[in-house]
Amino acid sequence: MAVTGAEPMEGGWSAGQYSKFLDARTRPARDLLAAVPLETAQEVTDLGSGPGNSTALLRARFGAARITGTDTDADMLRTARAALPDCHFEAADIATWAAARPQDLVYANASLQWIPDHRQLFPRLLAQLSPGGVLAVQMPDNLDEPTHIAMREISADPRWADRLTAARARRVPLLTPPELHALLRADCRQLDIWRTVYQVELTGTDAVTQWFLGSALRPLLAPLSEAERAEFLDAFRARIAPFYPERGGRVLLPFPRAFFVATRA
Repeated sequence: MAVTGAEPMEGGWSAGQYSKFLDARTRPARDLLAAVPLETAQEVTDLGSGPGNSTALLRARFGAARITGTDTDADMLRTARAALPDCHFEAADIATWAAARPQDLVYANASLQWIPDHRQLFPRLLAQLSPGGVLAVQMPDNLDEPTHIAMREISADPRWADRLTAARARRVPLLTPPELHALLRADCRQLDIWRTVYQVELTGTDAVTQWFLGSALRPLLAPLSEAERAEFLDAFRARIAPFYPERGGRVLLPFPRAFFVATRA
């Protein structure tokens, strides 16, 4: 069977596929921004800005700021630049990114989960802030959900396991709240940590697969041939189906997300 709804896999991301569920994906971004304790800001960076949906929220909140969005994917950057010509977007790897000047807000919505070694990353990002500046982070916390258990199990299939080793290693468990508190609190005026489980209503069972085609499935499918992708997705649909029953044409996808907002001392 064809990979229904998926766009060609050249190893990058797809702004079109990601944006199919843009309202639901943007809700955590709005919730994160609502917790940022800043009245004004002059220097703002959106790390992993994707198609610009989160950057648009920052522009609406901090209209006078210099707002920069970063991403590594050319398709995402093209989409964001077209949508927000008054913001600056640049190709940059979060793992090595350094601000040109101290920031009032470094905002990262659903991007830092892809970056290894948070014990090094988070203090380094905090150090990019002006005194009183804010590091605001939201990350999916769903590695123990049926979808991600299925991804790990299927990707271990001998047919393609060797080619997916790097992709499987991209996501590791997040720091626990006590670990995060111990890591950052001494350098913060204030540190807020919380977790929310969103209940995302989707249309039809296959919409769960479509949701993850724009995010977590993409790195796993990229190294595979078209036929192998179809086999992978068939197995994925079969494994997750019992956990996401369709009722009246609707499916609920529980989606846990971890948040923290750190204000630098």
